[in-house]
Amino acid sequence: MLMAAPVHDVDLVRLPRRTFSPAQAVLRRVGFAIALVLFVALVVLFSRDGYEDAAGGEISFWDALYYGSVTVTTTGYGDISAVSSGARLAATLLITPARILFLILVVGTTVEVLTDQTRTLIATRRWRKRVRNHYVICGFGSTGQAAAADLLARGVKPDEIVVVDTLKSSMDAADERGFVAIQGNATQNAVLEQAGIADAKAVVVSPNRDDTAVLIVLTVREFNRTAHIVAGGREQENLHLLRQGGADEVIDATAAVGRMLGLATHTPEAVEVLDDLIAAGSGIELIEMGVPADGELPPGCALVAVIRNGERFSRLQVDASNLEPGDRLIVVRDTGTPADKK
Repeated sequence: MLMAAPVHDVDLVRLPRRTFSPAQAVLRRVGFAIALVLFVALVVLFSRDGYEDAAGGEISFWDALYYGSVTVTTTGYGDISAVSSGARLAATLLITPARILFLILVVGTTVEVLTDQTRTLIATRRWRKRVRNHYVICGFGSTGQAAAADLLARGVKPDEIVVVDTLKSSMDAADERGFVAIQGNATQNAVLEQAGIADAKAVVVSPNRDDTAVLIVLTVREFNRTAHIVAGGREQENLHLLRQGGADEVIDATAAVGRMLGLATHTPEAVEVLDDLIAAGSGIELIEMGVPADGELPPGCALVAVIRNGERFSRLQVDASNLEPGDRLIVVRDTGTPADKK
């Protein structure tokens, strides 16, 4: 997924906004230009008696079309000219405005391109100044997209998610979801700097190669010592490298799928429950929360484990009625039950 790619400046950053098809925009302008040429040709054709062709003969439709093309483009060879008062009046009142409109069309297209580039530059600079405590997803394939969907389900806003990938299809997918998209290789410092990695709250590393994942983790940790890094690995032998590189959580993707398949073989209903647990906002969900002020779990919540001083204890190993203020609780709750996730 993440491969070497040339690094540019602001053109790598794609802020979410409404976009239109470039082909449609060009075709619309070309159609308008052709319409202007035809309009001038019809004006000349209907008043052909007031025009004179230096080559002699009557003004035909093709002569009128030729005159329209050289007129609106301001070429004006002068081989066909208006000689009567009526033809000159028509040229003044109808053809001249058409020529001006054509110039506006040409100049307007250029100005629009420059304006769009300037607007993108300004918007990118503003975004870089305000982005803080955001989530960076390095690799936006099926795994990265699933991680982003889960973040959204857990209350993260789209403008708090930044996607880094090398593929245009991934950039388009990020745009559709309202994420900031940066096209580039997440192993390169310049690309991560554009993603505001130094101020990121958490980083999801989900490329399709373990060696790339390890390099991304090392690079991210060099920029940000406090960000929570979650990385996915495919080969068992590479998982320890991700941890040594600085990943806080390492997901064994292959083993996780294998366990689900094995579980589904003997207890298929349990798989549905497990899938429900890890899917935010559907039925029941597994969350982490602090100890409530009154020491009692909210209604609809069941204690699963307690994290105390960096160690995990099952609910049988800890007295649920004697929780300490610094404990972090892993609980199962019904969707919609209020709980402190912070």
